[in-house]
Amino acid sequence: MKKSSLSTLGMLITLGIVYGDIGTSPLYVMNAIVNDAGTMSAAKPEYILGSVSLIFWTLMLITTIKYVLIAMKADNNNEGGIFALYALVRSKGKWLIIPALIGGSALLADGTLTPAVTVTSAIEGIKGQQFGNLIFSNKQSVVLIIVTVILLSIFIIQKFGTEKIGKSFGPIMLIWFSFIGLAGLFNLTNNFEVLKALSPVYAIRVLFSPVNKVGIFILGSVFLATTGAEALYSDMGQVGKHNIYATWPFVYLMLMLNYLGQAAWVINNYQNSHFN
Repeated sequence: MKKSSLSTLGMLITLGIVYGDIGTSPLYVMNAIVNDAGTMSAAKPEYILGSVSLIFWTLMLITTIKYVLIAMKADNNNEGGIFALYALVRSKGKWLIIPALIGGSALLADGTLTPAVTVTSAIEGIKGQQFGNLIFSNKQSVVLIIVTVILLSIFIIQKFGTEKIGKSFGPIMLIWFSFIGLAGLFNLTNNFEVLKALSPVYAIRVLFSPVNKVGIFILGSVFLATTGAEALYSDMGQVGKHNIYATWPFVYLMLMLNYLGQAAWVINNYQNSHFN
């Protein structure tokens, strides 16, 4: 399969390679937003609608416009990433190596921190949960051990090559995105008013609203929704830009259905004393 070719297999591999980080962001973004509010009861409908609106427009501006529509056009022989970009512009000045190194360092840091945050958030979500006769431990030490084993296993199998990993994880990610999208749609049917969040008015309004206790710093939690967005550009050489173009609309739709569904659930339950 040529890197630049569009194919069903290529799209499946793309799902398995490119969208792992951004696809698991829904595990912790809404939790971070509610924590910014202080308590569940403080997560007023106005605050949640504004937060989801910020997520929608952040993904639109940073991921769709910045990476998909602009950055991916700046490829170097179909290769992407900070150093491929540097190779294109280095003739303009030797000093450009400095921002290239900074960008490479930031990418390395993101690649180190994001898997840890994602997997830890997922495992912490089942602390104290009962599965049949088995009750999962509440101890954080148990969570850390499991997270370490999972991450080591994933990094070890990377030596088998990108395509094999993509073929293995592609179906899993397809199921994952379909699941979170359908789960979000299920909750969305209980409160279609959250669709108002697609208007940028709510995003702007919440930044200055008194229900937003952290002010503009809420963007710190919102930006978590874009975690891994840079992979659309940096992994372009491995999967081909056309496969990214073809899969991103599906991924974006599933992500937003989930975020909107989470918003609908929070709005319907923020006054429930069980969660406060």
